[in-house]
Amino acid sequence: MKRPRRFAVIAVLCGAVALAGWIWTGLAGLGALGFASTEAPIAVSPATSAIARVEHVDVPRATALDEHDVSVADIARGNAALSDPPPPMPQPATPPVLVAAANPTDAVQNAVRPAVSSEALDACSESDVCTDQYLWSLYERTPKVDTIKVEERIKVKVKSKGKTRTVVKTQTKYITEDFGWKDPKAAQKVGMSLKDYVIGGMDRDFRAKLYYALRAMDDAGFSPGITSGFRDDYRQELANGNKAAPDSSYHGGSRRGGYSHGLAADLVSVKGETRAERCAWSEILWKWIDAHEKELGIGRPYLDKDPPHVAPIDGKEYADKRSAAKAQLAALKKPSRASNPK
Repeated sequence: MKRPRRFAVIAVLCGAVALAGWIWTGLAGLGALGFASTEAPIAVSPATSAIARVEHVDVPRATALDEHDVSVADIARGNAALSDPPPPMPQPATPPVLVAAANPTDAVQNAVRPAVSSEALDACSESDVCTDQYLWSLYERTPKVDTIKVEERIKVKVKSKGKTRTVVKTQTKYITEDFGWKDPKAAQKVGMSLKDYVIGGMDRDFRAKLYYALRAMDDAGFSPGITSGFRDDYRQELANGNKAAPDSSYHGGSRRGGYSHGLAADLVSVKGETRAERCAWSEILWKWIDAHEKELGIGRPYLDKDPPHVAPIDGKEYADKRSAAKAQLAALKKPSRASNPK
């Protein structure tokens, strides 16, 4: 039976971080939880065997996988790579570096605190100003790093039926890249400060829901961060992969109302010293959101197809997309005939 698609998505999002060896117990309620995570070399899909020398030819422009964009082809590759059970992992020489709290309300060790203290937020007399400042502090503290797919065309000499001929092959590799330039470029284009663009472009009621939800996550020790808030059509055009059309994005596409009507944000965890640890904690955070979405007022419309993306649970996007996402996950969990013969 194939593993859930979420592992393929996480592999792309986190640069092929090894996920084997995790021990998941009572994830929805954050029961006792412990696991180890390691970083693996970035995977490069092998080209066909080459005989004689290899010559590089023109390299097409890299296809960027934005903060949550994952192409269908990447997901398929990830599923194929994860379909077979991995070999047993050696036991670590030291205890696992990540330990989650036994209770979701308990503080997690070494949690990254927000730039704005809870005391200052509670004492703030202007709620809108304090809400925006808190959201901005979580945006500022979050690394804007993701994985991009680079396709390289090479000439390869192959031998077939006693004859040698030259063919052009495409090999794919994944590299880590900073996408932090995209929002500033979009803000500059419309003559706004980055804060006014990213935070001010979101719907006011959604900002309030996001504020209380993120404070709950912060208080629970998940150290949440925001990688993306408002996006106009131009900013959406800079994203590649599995994404909405520029004018149709719920982040703030013109067909959805544009500026001040953004109804989506992308959330991750910034807890951890390494990217592997932050990816692991992000996975835990997303599942915690699923388990508490009714209390939070926000949820993940696409579930693990687009893990960081959250929206109000009483909004159109959630209503339209969540049922389809659940059905898709349920289909992935069904055993195949080959693995369960009758």
